[in-house]
Amino acid sequence: MTLVIFGGAGDLARRKLLPALYNLHLDGVLPPRTAIVAVGRASLTDAGYRSLAKESIAQFARERHTGAPEPDNDGSWTAFAESLFFVGGSLDDSAAYAALGSRLDIIEHERGLPGNRIYYLAVPPSMFVPTVEQLARARFVGAGHRDHSADSPDPRHPRPFARLIVEKPIGRDLASATAINDAIVRVFDERDIYRIDHYLGKETVQNLLVLRFANAIFEPLFNQKYVDHVQITVAESEGVGTRASYYEQAGAMRDMVQNHLLQLLALIAMEPPHSLDPDVVRDEKLEVLLSLRPIEGEAVDAQAVRAQYAAGFEFGAPVRGYLDEPGVAADSRTETFVALRLFVDNWRWAGVPFLLRTGKRLPKRASEITVQLKDVPPILFNRDPAAPLDANALTIRIQPDEGFALGISSKIPGPRVNIYPVKMDFRYSSTFGAGSPEAYERLLLDVMSGDPTLFMRRDEVEAAWRWVSPILERWSGHADRLPTYAAGEWGPDQADALLRPTGRRWRAL
Repeated sequence: MTLVIFGGAGDLARRKLLPALYNLHLDGVLPPRTAIVAVGRASLTDAGYRSLAKESIAQFARERHTGAPEPDNDGSWTAFAESLFFVGGSLDDSAAYAALGSRLDIIEHERGLPGNRIYYLAVPPSMFVPTVEQLARARFVGAGHRDHSADSPDPRHPRPFARLIVEKPIGRDLASATAINDAIVRVFDERDIYRIDHYLGKETVQNLLVLRFANAIFEPLFNQKYVDHVQITVAESEGVGTRASYYEQAGAMRDMVQNHLLQLLALIAMEPPHSLDPDVVRDEKLEVLLSLRPIEGEAVDAQAVRAQYAAGFEFGAPVRGYLDEPGVAADSRTETFVALRLFVDNWRWAGVPFLLRTGKRLPKRASEITVQLKDVPPILFNRDPAAPLDANALTIRIQPDEGFALGISSKIPGPRVNIYPVKMDFRYSSTFGAGSPEAYERLLLDVMSGDPTLFMRRDEVEAAWRWVSPILERWSGHADRLPTYAAGEWGPDQADALLRPTGRRWRAL
């Protein structure tokens, strides 16, 4: 197949896509006859692009492949580099697509490729629609690719496919997301569109279904009878960095909650699918999103908190506040922290609070889901109200220390009955002896094999936007300055106050 990366010399390609592709090559799972064709404004030759790719891979490849291009004793880098090509041009210029088409024909003929193509939109969201429309205008995607009724009439000569990968965010609200989806489905069939959320490619996220539905100990407890609440935290220690121009338009709600956190919530709360067919799994995730209790009007003030990071410290070193970051407006009201208290109104989860938080410049980089069970009755070992037992909790660590832990109470050895909380802890690295593959490695491989299970379907994207829109609308109508929290702290006081009426508190990470 041929992978065409629009924005192939950009930050995403250099930091994530090229290292992921090279890792797949080293692991022996990248199809041997593959062409990777980058498209961008840069003035690069094939040799220049290969040099850029080599530097990027050496810097950003995952630990066990770090520095893999040097030395090239086994020929791995040489073989991979020969599959890399670069085509310069502006994505809004029809002449660039004519040049690209000619180059693709030559590359595919020389490498004996059958015309299977994947188009990756590693470009700003504003370029999604123009790029797809140019692909259609230049006949890169034709009726033959969309006519699935005639798929592979002769298995020996399968019909070439054309697939599209779209990066998040898809739009900035429901109307813009719908417009983007309308535009791309006019060119690509829905089953050939892969809306990528890299969180869904993380090994621990993939393991959620196995953890729940392959272990009899957990699934019977995942309901309102036994679960007190669920917490989902996605914390980032870094600030906005060089992404201010994007972040000023997005903020934490659009950047993280609308996709990452709601996808994690859907996986932890979904009903058991009757099979692992991609649409069966995605149907169950959609049901969770459609069951979210709306947060509208004044309820937003009671159930949602937003804030900005102010100046503070990171690992003892002073760091600037958000308003002082380069590219951020002095009067910006863009949130860098969001905390939510929400409910899934279905039979399984009725009345169980789901507590979500995410933010930048928090004390550490960590993503966790914690399912806390209800307290044991106040008898026997839990009789003392001044010293209640810790509740049992299942904590799923998505990053960086992938694994999960089950907290239980145990007796301390000795003649007296003293109870102490202990953890049964599982770590991927210690059990399986190697780090998990990067998310983009799994996701790129799934697109190549035509498996959309870990990608968002159109109705999922629009359901998520439909739920967050009233919160964004409420916030846009408030002109007051946002609460702040010092960089290096776990958010504003208002986030603690959000949980205080319920008698709960945020778990320490």
